[in-house]
Amino acid sequence: MAEAASAHPEIEYLDVLTSTSEKTGICKPRGDVHRDGDYHRAVHVWIFSESTLELLLQKRADCKDSWPGHWDISSAGHISAGDSSLVTAQRELEEELGIVLPKDAFELLFIFLQECSFQCSEINDGNFINNEFNDVYLVTTLDPIPLEAFTLQESEVSAVKYLSYDEYKSFLAKEDPEYVPYDVNGQYGQLFDIVAQRYNQKTMDRSLALQKKIRRYASVTLNAELSGLSNGDREALLLVIKAAKVIDEIFYLQVWYNNPALRDWLKEHAASSELDKFKWIYYSINKSPWSCLDENEAFLTTADSAVKLLSKPAKQVSGWKGIEYKAAFPMQKPPGANFYPPDMDKKEFDLWKSSLSKDEKEEATGFFNVIKRRSQFCLDEALSIASDESNNNTDKPVHDLFIVPYSQEYRALLTKAAELLHKAGNSTSSPSLKRLLQSKAEAFLSNDYYDSDIAWMELDSKLDVTIGPYETYEDTLFGYKATFEAFIGIRDDKATAQLKLFGDNLQVLEQNLPLDSVYKSQDVIAAPIRVIQLVYNAGDVKGPQTVAFNLPNDERIVKDRGTSMVMLKNVSEAKFKHILQPIAAGCISREQSGLVDFDSFFTHTICHECCHGIGPHTITLPNGQKSTVRLELQELHSALEEAKADIVGLWALKFFIDQDLLPKDLVKSMYVSFLAGCFRSVRFGLEEAHGKGQALQFNWLFEKGAFVLHHDETFSVDFTKVEGAVESLSREILTIQAKGDKPAARSLMDRYCKMTDPLKAALQRLDNIQVPVDIAPIFPVADLVSE
Repeated sequence: MAEAASAHPEIEYLDVLTSTSEKTGICKPRGDVHRDGDYHRAVHVWIFSESTLELLLQKRADCKDSWPGHWDISSAGHISAGDSSLVTAQRELEEELGIVLPKDAFELLFIFLQECSFQCSEINDGNFINNEFNDVYLVTTLDPIPLEAFTLQESEVSAVKYLSYDEYKSFLAKEDPEYVPYDVNGQYGQLFDIVAQRYNQKTMDRSLALQKKIRRYASVTLNAELSGLSNGDREALLLVIKAAKVIDEIFYLQVWYNNPALRDWLKEHAASSELDKFKWIYYSINKSPWSCLDENEAFLTTADSAVKLLSKPAKQVSGWKGIEYKAAFPMQKPPGANFYPPDMDKKEFDLWKSSLSKDEKEEATGFFNVIKRRSQFCLDEALSIASDESNNNTDKPVHDLFIVPYSQEYRALLTKAAELLHKAGNSTSSPSLKRLLQSKAEAFLSNDYYDSDIAWMELDSKLDVTIGPYETYEDTLFGYKATFEAFIGIRDDKATAQLKLFGDNLQVLEQNLPLDSVYKSQDVIAAPIRVIQLVYNAGDVKGPQTVAFNLPNDERIVKDRGTSMVMLKNVSEAKFKHILQPIAAGCISREQSGLVDFDSFFTHTICHECCHGIGPHTITLPNGQKSTVRLELQELHSALEEAKADIVGLWALKFFIDQDLLPKDLVKSMYVSFLAGCFRSVRFGLEEAHGKGQALQFNWLFEKGAFVLHHDETFSVDFTKVEGAVESLSREILTIQAKGDKPAARSLMDRYCKMTDPLKAALQRLDNIQVPVDIAPIFPVADLVSE
C-alpha cells in the first residue's frame, strides 16, 4: 500500500487502525477508508480565548464532501499515513487558518471516538462511514486572535468567528442545523466540562484543597556534621551542590518539555496571592503539575501555566503584538515523560525498533538517550528564527523516529555540570572522590557512564556523592530511560562498619533463594554498603523521599561488578519519627504496636537494597536468547523489582536470624514493622513503583492470613503464617523475573496491585488522624551556595 501512496501523491492515504486504535500496518486511500468503515485517526484543534471564554469556530467550505457550509471545530484534519498527531495538529492549523504555533501551545485534552454513517451523494455511492479516533487539542490564548489575522484556506474554510463556549454548547444541545453535530452529553461533552471546571472553580476551594495536599508532607530540616571534612572537601561540597542544581534543571526538562517554563512562572508569581503561594509550594514538592500521592492526578491546569508571546504567528495586523498563549501540559501525565514524542505509542516504537540493527536496538532501549521525531524536529526548526534552507526539507524519511544521546540533548547543562565537577575534583583531598567526579564529568560529555559508575562503586570518601542518570521510574511507557539525580552526604563511618555483614553474604543469600537452582547466579559479588547523613539532593527526588538506593542499574556492571548501596540514615530516622511511629499507633493492634522499632525498619531497608543485587538480572529466555529482566518486563519492571527487593529482603532477614547472624528477638519486630511500613508506602499511590509493589505484598500476605484485620480496624501479624507467605511470594516474583514472563507479571499485578478494602480502611484511619504521608526535606547547607 505504501508504494501506491507514493505513485499517486494527490490521493490521501490513512493508516487503518483496530477498534482499539492500534495500527494494523495497513494504509488505504481516504475514500476507501470511509467506504469500508475502517477505523482511522484525526485531530481536532480548538482555539480558546481565556479573557472572553470563547471558542473559535470555522465555517466549512461549500465544496467539502461532509457538512459543507456548517460551523465546526477551529481546525481539524485526518492524520495521514505515517504522520503523527501533534505535527498534524500544527500543520492543519497553519494550512486552514494561517496560524503557526509551536508544539508547546497544544494541550491534548482527550481522545474522542466518533462512529457514525450518513448519506453523501458525491462520494462512495452515497455511503460515508466515519469510524474515527479524534485527538482533541486545546490552544489557550489570553485574548481572541483578530479575525483579520487569519489566512483562510478557501478549499477548506469560508469564514471564522468566536462564540462563547456556553452558547456553542447550547447550539449543539438543540441540534442547530447550522452546526456540525456533536453529542454534548456524550464523549465530546468533556470539552465543555473541562473549560467550565477550569474557569468556574472558586479560589478559596482551590486554596483549601492545596493546603490539604501540602499537609501530607512533614517539613524536616536535614543537617549533618561537616567538621570531619577537610578544607578541600568543604570546597568540593559547595561545587558539587552547584552541579546538583544544574542536574535539577535537566530533570525538570525530562519530566515534560514545558515543565521549566511552568516552574519559573509559578515561582515568579508565588507572592501574588495565597493560592499562588500554595501552587508554588506543592509544585516544588512534586517538581511537576502532577501529584505523586494522587496517582499522578494534575493539581494544576494549563490555565495556571506560563504565558508566552509569539510575535509573528500569523498575518500582521496593525496594533496587534501577536498571540499570547499558555504553555500547555496535558491533564494526564505522559507515560513516556519527555523521553519520547508525546504522540508516540508502543506500537510505533516497536515497528521502528524492528527495523534497526542489533546495536541500534540496544541504543534505542538504552538508559542514556531520548527518542525524537524527525518531522517534529524539522517543524520546530522551521519555526525558529535561525532556521535555514536545510531545515526546510519536507521529504518524509522511511522512519520518523531517531535517537539523540543525553550528551547532545542536554549538552549546555551537562557542560556546565561537568565544569563544576572538574573543579570539585581538583579541590578534594580524597583520591577516590577526585576520580569519581572527574570521570563523571567526562561521562556527561561522552555519554559513556561505565567507568564513572565503577568509580562510584569504589568511592571511599568522607564526602559521599551520587550524581548522574540512574533510575527509570519516570519512564512508565517502557522503563528504559534514566532520570538525572544527585545525593550528597557525609559518610557515617560507625554505621557503615556495622553493615559489612549484609554486603559480604550476598552469594549465600543467592544460593538459598526460594527459586529453582537453574535460575540462580553462581557469581554474585559482595555489595559495598555506605551509610550517609544526607545534606542535599536534587533531580529525580520529587514527592516521597527515598531512604536508600542500590546502584548502578546498568546490567553490564551488575553482571561484572555487582552493585553498591547507600543508606540515608537521617532520612530514615525522620520518616520513622514523623510517619512510622504514628502509623503504628493508629493501625497496629495494641498488643503488637510496641514491636515497631527503628532498628527493624532500618535493617529491613538494608536488606531491601541488598536484594536488588541478587536474583535474576541477565536472563536466558526459553528460546535460548539472552536478555534482561528490565527489557522483558518493560513498564512492569520497576514495580515488580521493588516488590521483589521488599519481600525477598524480609525473607533474607529471617534467613540471617536462622543462621544466627542476627538476634532472634528481631523476628517479631521485623514482621510488625514491615506491616506498618506497608501502610506507609501504599500511601505513595499505586502509580508509583514502591506504592504499587507494596500493595502487591500486603494483599498477598493478607490473602494468605499472615496479616489480620480486627474489629477495631487495627491490624496484626499472624506469626504462624507469615514466614510461609513471605517465602511463597518471593518464589512467585523471582520465578517471573527469571523467565522474563511479562504475561505472568501482568496477571500478578492486576490481581494484587489494587486498593482493597483493608487497605482503604487503614489509609482512611491515617487520614483521619492526619499522619503525614512523607517528609519534605529542607537543606540548610544549600543556603551556603550562591546561585
